[in-house]
Amino acid sequence: MYRRAIRWLSASPPRTLLLGFTFIIFIGALLLNLPAATAGGQSMPFIDALFTSTSAACVTGLVVVDTGTYFSAFGHWVILILIQIGGIGFMTMATLFALILRRRISLKERLILQESLNQGSIEGLVRLVQKVIFYALALEAAGAFMYTLRFMMDMNFGQALYHGVFHAISIFNNAGLDLTGDFRSLTGYSTDLYMNIVSIVLIILGGFGFVVLADLFEFRGKRKLSLHTKVVLTVTVCLVVVGTLIIFIFEFTNSRSFGNNSFGEKALVSLFQSVTTRSAGVTTVDISEFRQATQFFIIILMFIGASPGSTGGGIKTTTFAVLVGAVLAMMRGKEDVVLFNYRLAQERVYKALTVTLFCIGIVLLGTMVLATTEDAMFLVILFEATSAFGTVGLSLGLTGELSTPGKLTIIFLMFMGRLGPLTLTYALGPKPGRALYRHAEGKIIIG
Repeated sequence: MYRRAIRWLSASPPRTLLLGFTFIIFIGALLLNLPAATAGGQSMPFIDALFTSTSAACVTGLVVVDTGTYFSAFGHWVILILIQIGGIGFMTMATLFALILRRRISLKERLILQESLNQGSIEGLVRLVQKVIFYALALEAAGAFMYTLRFMMDMNFGQALYHGVFHAISIFNNAGLDLTGDFRSLTGYSTDLYMNIVSIVLIILGGFGFVVLADLFEFRGKRKLSLHTKVVLTVTVCLVVVGTLIIFIFEFTNSRSFGNNSFGEKALVSLFQSVTTRSAGVTTVDISEFRQATQFFIIILMFIGASPGSTGGGIKTTTFAVLVGAVLAMMRGKEDVVLFNYRLAQERVYKALTVTLFCIGIVLLGTMVLATTEDAMFLVILFEATSAFGTVGLSLGLTGELSTPGKLTIIFLMFMGRLGPLTLTYALGPKPGRALYRHAEGKIIIG
């Protein structure tokens, strides 16, 4: 029975990804459950260890205990490894070890990589994996160096390096876990221009996706960007600018969130929150003090998320772009969705619509369950559910007070958000076959 289940799970790339992520999460939970993983030397409740392991592996950042003070150095390294594997992808890491050992990458492994990296074909996958590893490690190393320089102003070199490496990996992978203590995130650096810029750059680069990073780094040679890269860059810039303006306007007179900061400092805080809401999860102010209108707008940004093949979650920027393009085409009476003078196939539009509706359904289901198990305001529950599914990690304070059913619900949402609803559907559903006939066309009234 056990072998049959393993064979069924490994029969297709989506099922292998499902099995791999589940295995990594449970191994992480077992390690975090060890007494050596906590600062107090006592085993944490397994449900909390499972929650933390899922949050790290799914690069979310929601926590039920304070990462900086509750865990020991061993626990921190377990979390860091989970973040790295979850951010880059366990198949990417496995391929790296295979390349180091000079082992040939099989066709099945290439298909799993294709699914993991969200690619359209298996051509050039091994080269892409090498680029993914190089770009990720290079950017994390640069981030660790920059953070260490800043942390050296507050602590000795050893601690600064330790904090610098942890935060660079966590923030580049959009995980949002930090070592600052007392659930403070980066609130102590809200007006620190240096820390804000370094963090914003890491978050955005991590959220671009490795395909976009490869395209950008090779631009000098090719002098041309792909349609995918153009769409990602355009949507990212638009969302960051619009998000910054709306948060700035809504919170400008809110002394509980922005305090007595100057005009420029308020603009900097607004920019950081606009960037981090898309999947990073670190924050420089207390989000729970924001006005409800701002919190609801943040929910929208979290739902959109980062870009395909990145360390972030959500429905993805390209999905959002296709939906907006489809709406504009319908309003103009056009049959085709056109982006940057390229016509999109109907299949892409259907997939974008399917992903969006699927994600809305999952978030609403999680919200309804949490509304049943938890005693909190509806907006707080919706915020927490969206943050978990979008693998963002921002919280209005509910996560630390969750009941066991509530923790299991958030674990499910984080897992679904990282793996992707369509991947899970393909993994659990039957193998699709080709239809031998088409039904007669029918007409219904829309709108």
